[in-house]
Amino acid sequence: MTIRILPPTTISRIAAGEVIERPASAVKELVENAIDAGAANIAVTLQGAGKVLIRVTDDGSGMSREELTLAPQRHATSKLPDDDLLGVRFLGFRGEALPSIGSVSRLTLTSRAQGASEAWSVMVEGGEMNEPAPAAHAQGTTVEVRDLFYATPARLNFLRAERTEIDHARDIVTRLAMAHPTISFSLTSDGKTLCRFDSAQGELMDARMLRLAAILGRDFTDNSLPIDVAREQLRLTGFTSLPTFNRGTSSEQYLFVNGRPVRDKVLLGAVRGAYQDFLAHSRYPVVALFIDLPSEMVDVNVHPAKAEVRFREPGLVRGTLVSALKNTLAAAGHRASTTVSLAALGAAIPQQGSFHASASHGNLAHAIPLLREAGLMLQFEHAPSARTTEDIAQEATRYPLGAARGQLHNTYIVAQTEDGIVIVDQHAAHERLVYERMKTAMQQTGVARQKLLIPEVVELGEPDASRLLKRAGEFEALGLIIEPFGEGTLAVREVPALLGDTDVRSLMRDLADDIEEFGEALALRDKLEHICGTMACHGSVRAGRALNVNEMNALLRQMEATPHSGQCNHGRPTYVELKLNDIEKLFGRR
Repeated sequence: MTIRILPPTTISRIAAGEVIERPASAVKELVENAIDAGAANIAVTLQGAGKVLIRVTDDGSGMSREELTLAPQRHATSKLPDDDLLGVRFLGFRGEALPSIGSVSRLTLTSRAQGASEAWSVMVEGGEMNEPAPAAHAQGTTVEVRDLFYATPARLNFLRAERTEIDHARDIVTRLAMAHPTISFSLTSDGKTLCRFDSAQGELMDARMLRLAAILGRDFTDNSLPIDVAREQLRLTGFTSLPTFNRGTSSEQYLFVNGRPVRDKVLLGAVRGAYQDFLAHSRYPVVALFIDLPSEMVDVNVHPAKAEVRFREPGLVRGTLVSALKNTLAAAGHRASTTVSLAALGAAIPQQGSFHASASHGNLAHAIPLLREAGLMLQFEHAPSARTTEDIAQEATRYPLGAARGQLHNTYIVAQTEDGIVIVDQHAAHERLVYERMKTAMQQTGVARQKLLIPEVVELGEPDASRLLKRAGEFEALGLIIEPFGEGTLAVREVPALLGDTDVRSLMRDLADDIEEFGEALALRDKLEHICGTMACHGSVRAGRALNVNEMNALLRQMEATPHSGQCNHGRPTYVELKLNDIEKLFGRR
């Protein structure tokens, strides 16, 4: 077998396989080029799901005749003026997109530079470029990609159904439109307009909200919370949903770094960590979050597709994201999503199954002193005798959750507000109150530890053991004490008392896996929070227990004063609010 240098055409097609995986990949690269060119309007046209034709037209700065002949050549770019890969300020920069597309398709570039009197056009077919020719074109650029993958027909066999490929292209356009709300975007497929987003005006947050409303719908904007946080050189902006507004997958978690849509494990893990107190593991919040930081603090040159990034200080990014999300959710107080009341008015509520697992007797034994010390039982306030019950009830209607008027089936509290009614699930609501107080008590007194009679020695291998030992201080705050015990081995001397009789070896392996994948020790937190949730469930007012008016009002007032009380520990609503207007519509009064 003889070593030889591959022909240029073969090299180009191999490289194209990394950059252009499917029609949506070409759409992404061409739209990013248009954004980099300063376009205010970008139109994308597809035929045959992009296999027959992809056309991207923009009104950006355009290209001269000389630039047009350079653009299809490999590693030709205008976006690295200083050849500094640590200072990338554009979406594209590698100079691979156009030559990669041109090597597997019939590519035509037509462009007129800003201030130029004429336009030029150049064709590339299977990697071979023709001489530029004069053309008619307004300022900007049109790129036409015909017969994609004709030069590599085997790739066509790996494409999915046309509907799937179109959906991928629409997702690309949608994500870029989210990141750049001041640009108009349109996507047409076989003569049908799939989406059109007009440019949004005003301040950045207002423009983003308008664009997100156009893409994700009013439900998201009505049930999301704004975020605008700066820490050191990093700024985090965007919107995150209330826990009761959630989805069954993470597909609606939109994350951007310096205007670039990304899928990053650090960021996804941070979102999961921030919401783990409020959602079941099978549910995901809807978020659109934008991180802006100096280009030298993030490496976007990880892969030709540029969908992955690496942060120079991942701890800063993750910490900012988690704290911002948690503080934002806490500031929302007892608010729940408006879709809950809409569901009550007629939409079907999805069945989410049973969320509570039974706790072992040993775990519940630790609940009793913790419950007592935290003072978690309901505190019932009795009114002074000088005021009538009716006066107090009328005043209470001015509170956000109103005045208790009755109890249904010994489970649901019905309260009257100034402009409607509120129905509260007494067990779910008090479970959240108990859980929040338990967390506060644990933060103030720390997690109780139980010393092992014989330390547990766990062999994990050097990489995993090193990851865990670097987090020893974090584990200690959670009640877990570990020490090095030879190469690739550590000794566990103390564990959180709440865990009771636990499998220490499995726990350590899970922690090592979590740190490698998400950058956080989720397994230990999950176990502690699951036990606290179970304890809160057993220590709260049960469904089926009759409450008097004072008890019901006390519960409502505590909900109003407690963050996150609008949802139980698994993201389900603790109350439903119906406005008087909605009730009157049900009875034909409006």
